[in-house]
Amino acid sequence: MSQEFAFTLTHTDGKARRGEITMPRGTVRTPAFMPVGTAGTVKAMYLSQVRDLGSDIILGNVYHLMLRPGAERVGRLGGLHEFARWPWPILTDSGGFQVMSLASLRKLTEKGVTFRSHVDGSVHELTPERSIEIQGLLDSDIQMQLDECVRLPADRREIERAMEMSLRWAERCAVAFGNQPGKAMFGIVQGGDQPDLRIRSATELAAMNLKGYAVGGLAVGEPQDVMLETLDETLPSLPVDKPRYLMGVGTPDDIVKSVARGIDMFDCVMPTRAGRHGLAFTRHGRINLRNAVHAEDASPLDETSDCPATRDYSRAYLHHLVRTSEALGGMLLTWNNLAYYQSLMAGIRAAIEEGRFAAYAAEVTEGWARGEARRKAA
Repeated sequence: MSQEFAFTLTHTDGKARRGEITMPRGTVRTPAFMPVGTAGTVKAMYLSQVRDLGSDIILGNVYHLMLRPGAERVGRLGGLHEFARWPWPILTDSGGFQVMSLASLRKLTEKGVTFRSHVDGSVHELTPERSIEIQGLLDSDIQMQLDECVRLPADRREIERAMEMSLRWAERCAVAFGNQPGKAMFGIVQGGDQPDLRIRSATELAAMNLKGYAVGGLAVGEPQDVMLETLDETLPSLPVDKPRYLMGVGTPDDIVKSVARGIDMFDCVMPTRAGRHGLAFTRHGRINLRNAVHAEDASPLDETSDCPATRDYSRAYLHHLVRTSEALGGMLLTWNNLAYYQSLMAGIRAAIEEGRFAAYAAEVTEGWARGEARRKAA
């Protein structure tokens, strides 16, 4: 296994990219979907199951882990890999988005942000340096800069102020991170829905020569076409030879359309959260197992799937579990959803390698649209 962090492009098909991120704890095949393990667990799943589905990397979150059980405690217990029994790569989000969306009584200054915990009201300070320190205690392999994420729509002056703050914080994070062999710190492009601000953010981050770059501040309420236009405008300003990560995205349709524009990495709570609420993702679209139409349906979600949750349980049984709030319902549907997402990513990688990505993406998009139409009509 590589003792250095490296990204290699192996194939391209149009703007779609197939590659590998190598680091001491393992290789991440890109395009990659990272299941969200916010508090050291991918909800309703054993991490061995997550690995068996094809996940090369999972995501943890500074905000939640600093509050419970505490970064210092995780560090004393051997780091997040040992604590959670996941020996492969982990990316940690800096906590900035959660501070802005979950915490109360926030006070933002140039130094950082002071906030009250949504758990118990205790007061905490998160600075760029402290975020990197926490990620070091967690011992994550890819660490994200602390940034300020503005929810859209927003005033241009507010978007510009947050973008400039995020650039300054990126510089401080890079200094705090230093040179850690085998690990990486990624910068985060901000700028809302303002093309010139996005380009400026990307250009200035690229000049810092970081090991990877994320596009943040999207999937926060804007229409899909705005997100895609933002990617079209932003990605040409990022280095070709560094991984590109679109944070918090998204639906299968979002993913294939973003891969088509050159994105390499994704994360989203959607498949796990949907599973816990009775919603299954399949190649036929989303299926709401709460609907009474499934009460006597003996067919599985998809008889062609390799996933036991998808292939071996009837829709009637899944409907019963969901309607009676049995924990097994959320477990099986989460298993199904993550299996579908990893199957989608494997299909994307194979299609890029074989030069047929456009056809594969069209098939996914058309299937998703048909499924959504059926779901809304039900």
